[in-house]
Parts: sequence; C-alpha cells; structure tokens
Amino acid sequence: MNPYKNLNIYGRDTIEQYKGRELYERPPHLFAIADAAYKAMKRRSKDTCIVISGESGAGKTEASKYIMQYIAAITNPGQRAEVERVKNILLKSNCVLEAFGNAKTNRNDNSSRFGKYMDINFDFKGDPIGGHINNYLLEKLLQGGSEQLLRSLHLQKDASAYSYICPGAQIKCSINDGAEFKAVADAMKVIGFKQEEIQTVYKIVAAILHLGNLKFSVDGDTPMIENGKLVSTIADLLSTKADLVEKALLFRTVATGRDVIDKQHTEQEATYGRDAFAKAIYERLFCWIVTHINDVIEVKDYDTTVHGKNTVIGVLDIYGFEIFDNNSFEQFCINYCNEKLQQLFIQLVLKQEQEEYQREGIPWKHIDYFNNQVIVDLVEQQHKGIIAILDDACMNVGKVTDEMFLEALNSKLGKHAHFSSRKLCATDKTLEFDRDFRIKHYAGDVISNPVLKMMWPEGKLGITEVTKRPLTAATLFKNSMIALVDNLALKEPYYVRCIKPNDKKSPQLFDEERCRHQVEYLGLLENVRVRRAGFAYRQTYEKFLHRYKMISEFTWPNHDLPSDKEAVRKLIECHGFQHDVAYGKTKLFIRTPRTLFTLEELHAKMLVRIVLFLQKVWRGTLARLRYRRTKAALTILRHYRRYKVKFYIREVARRFHNVRLLRDRGRHVQWPTPPKVLRRFEEALQAIYHRWRAGELIRSVPPEVLPQLRAKVAAMEVLKGHRADIGLQRAWQGNYIALKSDNPQSSGSFVPVANELKRKDKYMNVLFSCHVRKVNRFNKVEDRAIFITDRHLYKMDPMRQYKVMKTIPLYNLVGLSVSNGKDQLVVFHTKDNKDLIVCLFSKDPSSDSRVGELVGVLASHFKSSEEELVRTEHKHGNSLVLLELQTADSGGGTSALVSPESGSALSSSWENPQVMTELSKELGNNYLRQFKGSWFFPEWSRGKVQRFLFNDQPFPSFVLGNRGQTLLGREKRALHISVTNPVQCSLHGRKCTVSVETRINQSQPDFTKHRSGFVLSVPGN
Repeated sequence: MNPYKNLNIYGRDTIEQYKGRELYERPPHLFAIADAAYKAMKRRSKDTCIVISGESGAGKTEASKYIMQYIAAITNPGQRAEVERVKNILLKSNCVLEAFGNAKTNRNDNSSRFGKYMDINFDFKGDPIGGHINNYLLEKLLQGGSEQLLRSLHLQKDASAYSYICPGAQIKCSINDGAEFKAVADAMKVIGFKQEEIQTVYKIVAAILHLGNLKFSVDGDTPMIENGKLVSTIADLLSTKADLVEKALLFRTVATGRDVIDKQHTEQEATYGRDAFAKAIYERLFCWIVTHINDVIEVKDYDTTVHGKNTVIGVLDIYGFEIFDNNSFEQFCINYCNEKLQQLFIQLVLKQEQEEYQREGIPWKHIDYFNNQVIVDLVEQQHKGIIAILDDACMNVGKVTDEMFLEALNSKLGKHAHFSSRKLCATDKTLEFDRDFRIKHYAGDVISNPVLKMMWPEGKLGITEVTKRPLTAATLFKNSMIALVDNLALKEPYYVRCIKPNDKKSPQLFDEERCRHQVEYLGLLENVRVRRAGFAYRQTYEKFLHRYKMISEFTWPNHDLPSDKEAVRKLIECHGFQHDVAYGKTKLFIRTPRTLFTLEELHAKMLVRIVLFLQKVWRGTLARLRYRRTKAALTILRHYRRYKVKFYIREVARRFHNVRLLRDRGRHVQWPTPPKVLRRFEEALQAIYHRWRAGELIRSVPPEVLPQLRAKVAAMEVLKGHRADIGLQRAWQGNYIALKSDNPQSSGSFVPVANELKRKDKYMNVLFSCHVRKVNRFNKVEDRAIFITDRHLYKMDPMRQYKVMKTIPLYNLVGLSVSNGKDQLVVFHTKDNKDLIVCLFSKDPSSDSRVGELVGVLASHFKSSEEELVRTEHKHGNSLVLLELQTADSGGGTSALVSPESGSALSSSWENPQVMTELSKELGNNYLRQFKGSWFFPEWSRGKVQRFLFNDQPFPSFVLGNRGQTLLGREKRALHISVTNPVQCSLHGRKCTVSVETRINQSQPDFTKHRSGFVLSVPGN
C-alpha cells in the first residue's frame, strides 16, 4: 500500500533480515518476494518474473525500484568489477526512464506513461551479467533544466508558458525538479551516453515543447503559422531547414501510383498533425534511449557450455488502471494492458491451480471467481473486437469520423454485456450521443473518446514504394501485449499488488471503500481462498527427488523402489511429513511452508557433506594426476639427465682423444659446456686432467731440475701477490757459499766443513746457503752465513773458517717471515722463541733477490716431509713413534721414526749402534731391544721421559711420542710463512718488530735499534 511518504523499512538492515530467508519466515515485504524469486531462479535454474500491478499512483514504480535495489544488494559477494558495472547501469536506468517516461498527473506526481518490462540476466553463480528492457505505449512530455541550458534551448523557466505541459504546471508536486534533473544527467553519463548525445536529447525535448506552442490559421484557402519565429527555433534545434519544417506542418503528402501530391491541411488538421508529429518524435526519442541502454547492458559473448546456464528474473512495472472524465486512446490501451495481466493472473493462479488439483486427483472444493476473459475478447478478438473495428475504420475510403466509428461499434457490439453507449442505453446521461462509449472493465467502467487521427501508418520505404499498409498503433500494441503475456507465462510468476489508499495523495487518509474495491477487482480474496485451501508447494516427483534425494538413505544416490512416487513417499515418511502432504498422479503437494523450510534446511546441511565428499574425491583425483605427471616428468628428466651426462662424457672423450700425442697435451682443447648437474663433476674432471697434464709435464722435466721446479712452485704459491720479485726467471743454485762465483775467496774453506757436518749429522741434501747480516738481542750486528740442510739449519762465522755457531733442527723451525718489499729480510721462528733475524746479501750479482728461493726450498722441503709422513702412516697404520734425542749443551740432537709393531726404524739420522746400546741399557729391555741388527720396542710407554748419559754427555729427555703427540706434530706445525711489514718476532721470549726503510745514500743493508725493535735500512735504487 502506498503510504505517500518515505518509510524506513527498505534500508540495509531490512535487506539483511530477508536475505536468504524463506518466503513465509518473515512478515510480508517486497524484499521477501524479491528473495523468493531470486532463490527459485538460483536453486532450480528456472526463469522467474515479478509482476507489479495496481492503479495509477498505487506505488508500482517505487516497488520496482526497491526490488532492483534488493537484488543488487544480495548479489556479487566477490565484488567483480563487471558485475558491479552491470548492477550500477540497471539501477541508473530507472532514473533515466522515469525522467523521460513518467509525468505529473492530478492523481500521481510520478505517473508512468509507459510500460516497462526488464529482464535481468544472471550467470550460474547468481550474479547479474546483463539485461534487456521492453517499453510499451509512451505518452509523456518533459520539463526541467538549468538557466544556462534553458537559454541555449530558447526555453523559459515557467512551465505554464508551454501548452503541452501547462496543465501539469498547475498541479502541486512534492518532486524537486532541479535535483531530479541533475540525477538524470549524472545517470546518463554513468550509463554511457556521450555529452553530445545528451545535448541532442535536450534539443529534441525543447523542439517538442516549442511545437506545442505553434498556432495555425487560414488565409483564404492557404494555411499559415501565426508565430512563424518558432519554426526557425524548431528547425535549429532539430538541425534541419525552416521551410521543410513549415511544409511538414502545413501539408500532407499523398502518393497515387508514382505521382506524389502535396495537399494543404485545414486549421484543425494542422493542429492534429502537429500533435501527432510531437508524439512521434518523443516516442522515437524514448525508444532510442531504451535501445541505447539495452546495448550497454546486453549480455555479450555468453557461451552456456563455458559459463553455465543463463537464467532470468523479469520485473514488470506497467501503468495502472486510469479512469478519467475524458479517456483517450492511451487510457484505452493502458486499461486493455491491465485486463491482459489480470487475465494472466486468473489463468495461472485461480483457474489453472484449481484445475491442477482436479487433474492430479487431489480432493478440492471449487472456488468461484470472475474471469475477465470476456473483456479481453471484447477488445482483441479477431474481426469482432474493438481494435479490429478500429482498424477497419482506418482502412475505409474517404473521410472517417468518430460518429461513423461509434456506429460500427454499436452495430457489432451492441449485445455485449460489457459494452454500452448512449444509443444503446438512452437513460445513461453520463454518455454523450455520437461521442462516447463505455467498457465495463474488471476495475470499473471507463468511458472512451476514440481519436482516429492519432493512428498513423508507418513504413520504412519511400512513400511511392509502400505496397502494404502498416499495422496501426492499436494492433501493434495488442500484439506487444500478447507477446508480453506469452513471455510471462513461460516464467514462474511472483505478484506484487499495489493498493492506493486514497485519491488525494495524503499519508493521513485511508479510504476503506476505495481499498475494498481494489482488493475485490484484483481478485485478492479469491486468491487467498485458493491459497488457504490449497498447497503452498507442488513439484513433480522426478524434480522433487532430484533436489531432495540426498536427505534420505533410501533415495541416495539412486533408489531401487518401483517408481519415483514410491521413493518420494518413502522420503517423506522417513522425516515424518506424511500428514502435511498429498500425493497426486504426477506431483507431490506440500500444504504448509514449514515443511518446505525443514526440507531446505536438511538439503543445505547434506549439501555441505556432499560438497566436501566431492571435493575430497576431486582433490584425490587431482593429486593422483599430479603424482602421475610428476612421476612421468621425473622419469623423463632422469633419462634426459642420463642422456646429457652420457653425451657430455662422450663429447669430452671425443675432444680429448689422443691428447697425449699433442704437443701441449690438450691445453688448447675447449671443454664442452656441461649440464648443471655435472658442474661439480666438470670441476673435478678438469682438476684430474690438470693433474695428469702437470704430471706429464713434470715427467718430461729432467730429474735434476725437479727439486728446483718444486721449490719455485712452492714459492709462487706462498709469495705470489705479496712480493714483486720472487726470482722465478733465474736459475736457483741453492748452495751459494760453495760457488766460486759468489764466494771466490772462502768457498774452499766452506766445503770441508759441509762435508764434516754431513758425516756427523747424516743429512742427505743441502737446501740453501748464503751470507747474511744478523742482529741479536744485544743489538749487535754481525756478518754470518746460514747453511740449511734437510735436517738442520746452521749459523756459521765466515771469518772463522765457517765455524758452526748454532744448530737449529728443522723440526724446531715453526715459521718464516719476510717483508713485502724488495729487501732481503728473513726471520726464522723457532719453537723455543729464539728467532733468528737475518738479511741475505750477495756480492755477484748484488741485485739478485734470494728471499723467494729460500722460502721456496723450505716450503717445498716441509711439504715433501709431510707427504712422506702421510704415506708412511697409510702403510704402517697409526702406531708410529718418534724418538727425539736432545743434547744438554747446544740443544742439538737427532730423531728416528719407529714402528712398534715391526720394531724397525723407518727413517733415522743416527744409526750409531753405540747410541742404541746405551739407550737399551738405560731404558731396559722392556722399552728398547735389538733383534737381528734392528731396534724395536716390545713394550713402550707414550710420553715416558728418561734421563741418561751418552759419552759423558747428559741427554735431558727421551720422548716416546704417539701419533697424536709427536708424529703428527710435524704435520700440525707445517712451516708457517707470513709476508708483512713490519715483521713480528721474538727474541728469547721478548716480542719485537723489524721494519724496513729505504735509504738512497746507503750501500749495504744494516740494522739499527728502535724503541719497538729494529729497523733494517736498505740501499735505494
């Protein structure tokens, strides 16, 4: 019921109350109808429609807008942009269509002067994806606009200045035209109208308003326009010439065969032609607007095989019954439309439902109702209806008048119970003779005034090419109404009946008699009786099972009962609903909505379990498919990698085939690019190749050159990047003191001393010898010589016939330090922190740097010693013992590597039997025993210390060391070589530094004392 004021019952809170609820769960509401139609469409994939009917001013247009608002609010939970765009256009289209299709009347401020049927298309998820609008019978003219716009259109603000809208200007209205005009302009932009198109619409509307102000007169036999200036304005607005507009208004064109004749209008004919012209322009404008909206919201490229079924909800908002004092052709068509819709309601609800009960064998007491089919036949029946008679009158030759048409109606419809005129009922003084006739509609009696001039024939061809008379407006409207009803009959209908509480548009007045009359003629009483006595829901057994079979174990997934009817009966009895249903021949009937609600709740709960089961099965299937694909991919990958590996190895073998015969042993051969999996393998393979090539190159080197080569390699590994001059380009002599070129005067005295040391200490090789300048802890600088063998480092005095001043076993040497310059500074680091600080120098040539050679030979020697120990360990196991003998006076001594298992000395520098005998006596046979010329240990103690005398010389310690203590001690104390400036050192436990300075005027290197240690001054270049 129209309250004639805004009520707070259509907000977001109310939408949430009705969203997803069943139809009878909440109080009656527009949202309940909209939700029911939406759920039926979504659940059963069935097209539905909402038919909104009622008198003019009952609130049909507002009801349709609230329904659209609700559908927009509950759809598209995922906020898809395209769906939001469609929803926005559908909502905005109402605003635009109302602006051009509604008008103020004395009964309604926003009366629909057109019928609108909108189909909203939904995808399989229930989201709107498009729509289509059909419009029926337009009779509205427009007003509105800003001052600037009105000036550009030659319009005035006063609506009473225009004859077409002058009557409406006198009616009080609650609508804010300025705000509505702005809303319409914004809506047109949202829909997609271009600014030029909107401006053209304004011009056409302005031209129609100006047309209404044209006045005609006749000067003799010549018709003329009194206010001719308006013609130029109209022509300018319509973008045409003024003389063409004037000719169209004052003349009509008649074609006879191939001849075309312009016939003058009378004053009355020109007025009728002007009005017909204005209405035609406005109708074409409105249809163009509807077409433009349809183009925007039309569903494009929708493939049901890809996107699922496309379902529709139709919303019909059409003009209501109108009964005026003077009812024109428009009222005749409007009321005929309402008769057709009422006839559809009667057919579907009152007639077919009762017939269905009887057809299905359901006990039923017939309820009487008024069937308005007789009125519909009165209007649309072939050859006998009013529209057929009206068409015949239009086709008559000569001038046809209203009196002639009324006479035809009286003769053909005089005996019809729902038709009357003054001639048929002379006592009815409400009808005028030869002017009026009455149709007794279901809503009331309507007196009509037929205006034949409004029905003009239309054709797409030129006037000389027309061979068939076009259909009249009445016939076109009748055909469109029949198509509309047929379309609605294919959908599941939902009805909204709007009641008008009074005719004064007052929110305070309730006319009981007026409302009772509307309830009666809408058939609501009969509908209530049928619904109360009937059943709320009915469905075929097959479709019912299809939806609800999962809630019973007897029907899921398929039943084995004799028929679907028996399966449905079993399902209903299983849940205890047998007292609220009836079984027809082909359908199940449920009486109360509560039973249907319970079924839906059970269906929703079971649907979750089924979906989870399907998800489980589907995910399992996907997992198995992924597993098979992954397994296949891994198999392919494995074989491919194997192929790549084989291909790479074959390619390497091919490229390096017979590389042994090449001069450079394959150095120029380019390695093939390996697969990623073989990157580390390639590095190992290249390392093997380089070792092989190096071995081949070494084997080609003469044996006497190998020690020098190894020493140079060792020097390069240690000093490369730290010292500029290593001396790699010259030959390394090693024993420089014995060379006459280097020591011509004293070389003869040095050689006997070296031979005596070899006899005494049993060394095998001389590593290095050179003259040096040394400094001690007493800051005393002296010239000395160093003699390094594979067993000891000797410090000698060249001025005393190379007498040995100090002997340092090599195993006592822990490190070597040199500077990073071109000087010859060398510091020997020992275990007892008695470092030896020297500076090498030579006389010929004096510029040779021997630091690199010294570092190289010592590093190479220590490295080869470690390799020998490792080889010995691999050969004899872990039980290796190192004997160390140290003398008390000079710290000298000797050592032997012994295997306790075999008892034999593996390497020894003291094979003196007398020493071993004295050791055996001192230690006893438990520790050292001689057998067949070799000494061995039947029992031994790790770390045991003994003191004994040998040749009256005290030996303070005798150490039996195990693998972790002494044997690998040599490996752990591998010679540490550092390159720094200043050089750190230790003299008898005192830390000090030795720095290097270059002095230009100095001829020989020399040490000087410094507060932190010593400074070596060397000659500059």
